[in-house]
Amino acid sequence: MNSLQLVLVLLAVAVGVVVVCRLLHLPAVLGYLIVGIAIGPHDLGWIPDTPEARDLGKFGVVFLMFSIGLEFSLERLRSMQRLVFGLGTAQVVATMLLVMVASLWFGLDWRAGLALGGVLAMSSTAIVSKMLVERAELTTSYGQKIMGVLLFQDLAVVPLIILISALGGDGNEVYALLGLAVLKAALILTVLLTFGQRLLRPWFDLVAQQKSPELFMLNILLFTLGLGWITEMAGLSMALGAFVAGMLIAETQYRFEVEEDIKPFRDVLLGLFFVTIGMRLDPLSVIDGFGWVVLTLLILLPFKAMVVTLLARKFSDDWDSAIHSGLGLAQAGEFGFVLLTLTGDANLLPADVTQNVLAAMLISMLASPFLIQYAGSIVRRISPAAWMNRAMQIHQIAVQSMSADAHLIICGYGRSGQTLGRFMDQENIRYMAIDLDPNSVREAAETGKSVVYGDATKREVLLAAGLMRARALVVTYDETHSALRILQHVRELRPDLPVVVRTTDDAHIEELKNAGAAEVVAEVLEGSVMLASQAMLMFGVPLNKVIRRVQDNRARRYSMFSGLTRPAGYADEPADSQQPRFHSVMLDADDYAVGKTLDEIDLPALQVEINSVRRYNVRGQQPAGNMVLKTGDVLMLLGLPQPLMMAEKRLRDG
Repeated sequence: MNSLQLVLVLLAVAVGVVVVCRLLHLPAVLGYLIVGIAIGPHDLGWIPDTPEARDLGKFGVVFLMFSIGLEFSLERLRSMQRLVFGLGTAQVVATMLLVMVASLWFGLDWRAGLALGGVLAMSSTAIVSKMLVERAELTTSYGQKIMGVLLFQDLAVVPLIILISALGGDGNEVYALLGLAVLKAALILTVLLTFGQRLLRPWFDLVAQQKSPELFMLNILLFTLGLGWITEMAGLSMALGAFVAGMLIAETQYRFEVEEDIKPFRDVLLGLFFVTIGMRLDPLSVIDGFGWVVLTLLILLPFKAMVVTLLARKFSDDWDSAIHSGLGLAQAGEFGFVLLTLTGDANLLPADVTQNVLAAMLISMLASPFLIQYAGSIVRRISPAAWMNRAMQIHQIAVQSMSADAHLIICGYGRSGQTLGRFMDQENIRYMAIDLDPNSVREAAETGKSVVYGDATKREVLLAAGLMRARALVVTYDETHSALRILQHVRELRPDLPVVVRTTDDAHIEELKNAGAAEVVAEVLEGSVMLASQAMLMFGVPLNKVIRRVQDNRARRYSMFSGLTRPAGYADEPADSQQPRFHSVMLDADDYAVGKTLDEIDLPALQVEINSVRRYNVRGQQPAGNMVLKTGDVLMLLGLPQPLMMAEKRLRDG
């Protein structure tokens, strides 16, 4: 197979596997590994295990290390230094030493055991960070611990690459080789970091001034691969040079542009790297050594979870957070495959041991999403204190919301939530905000705001925040998965409660509305309205006409704005008591209006408009007069206060 055929097969497989993983909501890395096993030389044999295939994968690691170098921020490290360099260092060192001792028990050389410890010390940044973001757990105490350890593991890859390369030397010369490798690495890093920055800035400025995207991309590739070649020629690895290149660019104003430009290369080539890793797994040898695979897996998951849990417990007084951290970091990681490849190239591990370890690592990554998903249930079973902590949290929320009635519940107190809170304060509307960021909660509490720490996706948290007494609920953060869980609880407990959800674009509007959201506010659409209004003003369109256009647009998009647009040049605003307002009414089984049509109850005769009707999984904006009302229907009424009272009385009593 020539190089073109090799690339075409790998690209075709990459496209197919990403589509399938997207549909199944699985990390793409797992698909790459499985496909690599299937098309490799040990199964279908579509691609032989050749140096050309491995070289393609090696470039994926180079660009991954470059991306990590871009993220290497001294400020970020400083803010998390206790978790990164304290807990992270302890986890990597303890895992390596314990695995080395265990390896000696099974007859492996200490160098092989130490290299294997470095392999198993890594955890999956791709899987874990994705799961934490989806579950809105990134800002929790265990989320911070997990991310701190993952950050240190990413940084530890560079010295581990040097260590494993040195350990692969002759046994009598290993110490000299290791010392020489460290000396060369220190010398090269010092030269590159000292003089590289001075040469980098003016050169990148010159390239950027040409205003050519192609030239800028060529320059990035030249710089990254050039430094990788220099470090490889010095007897180190290309990955180390790429890491230094990323660090140098991270200190310039081109960091974010470079990160976006390099991302497609990184993702594609890294995917190919995982395919080549899967190609190395021989299912027959795994079947022959199935007992060793199971033993390795049992050592990896519980052993690593226990190590992380005990160390995390030393850095906090919370067993719940420590156990969560252990379960989140128990699996093997992407960089573990990188290090395992280097270990195999250095002949540190026998081929059968490498196969068994590779299989156990793959299975641990497949099990990782389930461990993280059910971590809460596992923690409550293991730690009795978890129930007490949850009960205390719910009690504190309930105490703060006890006096609230007909209030607004704000899920998320970030920038959007704080802005919403300021509007509510101006109108003297009471609200209770729920947030998972302890810093935001503490700062808000110091200013007297009604903000509590909790997870709004939990049923008991919503109930403690006064869900049964609330008048409305707003989800202010853009996380569809979390919003759907909140809507599910509201639909079960308070189906009459109007819920407004924020989202970035219009991709999930229908899904959220079908789940029960009264309105969904898409930031992209709102931004386009303001852009259009500014453009019309610049072209000389009269102000009152621009305002009318904006009103008409919002009236079409949001049912609550329909009927509220007024002709240009209207008179001064009347008093608040004479302003139309919305009022929702949920019909009970014994209400007069149940079984009757909208024409029969004739609310327009009372000067009240039926703006919309919400029925489970059915929405009726501007419903027809022959619509028959049913139990559980929520009518959104628009009118003045007195007519609204009369309208509700007619709906209830006739």
